[in-house]
Amino acid sequence: MYTLTYESTATNTVKGAEMEELLEKARTNNSRDSITGCLIYYKGSFVQLLEGDKSKIEVLYAKIQKDERHKNVTLFSEDEISTRMFPNWGMAYYPINENHATKYEYEQFKRNLIMLSDLVKPTSATAKQFWKKIKNLISDPPL
Repeated sequence: MYTLTYESTATNTVKGAEMEELLEKARTNNSRDSITGCLIYYKGSFVQLLEGDKSKIEVLYAKIQKDERHKNVTLFSEDEISTRMFPNWGMAYYPINENHATKYEYEQFKRNLIMLSDLVKPTSATAKQFWKKIKNLISDPPL
């Protein structure tokens, strides 16, 4: 098995309905291809970890690189793995609406991600880099 993690910048603000549509399609395709992972969208940035068969992940990543909804797609880690970090998640997603989030909601969002990172034990250097990137991203409040 194989894993990679990348970051990118949204070309436009992603609205809730658009994100739900994207996630529904991703979950269907990922289920078909036995791909699991986690997507974080915050302050116009995406950070995503994908895991599964290497050839299927490479095909998916090539599509992601061409997707016009984001730019500056940068792979920052990849590994061969023996176990998945997100074995039961077709695509986990953690949203926050930065335009309408209160300080309390932001703090709750941040605590939830930190708690998740503490509960999910990274199984590879790529997984460690993913969580390091997430913690760095959420250290900057939306307001």
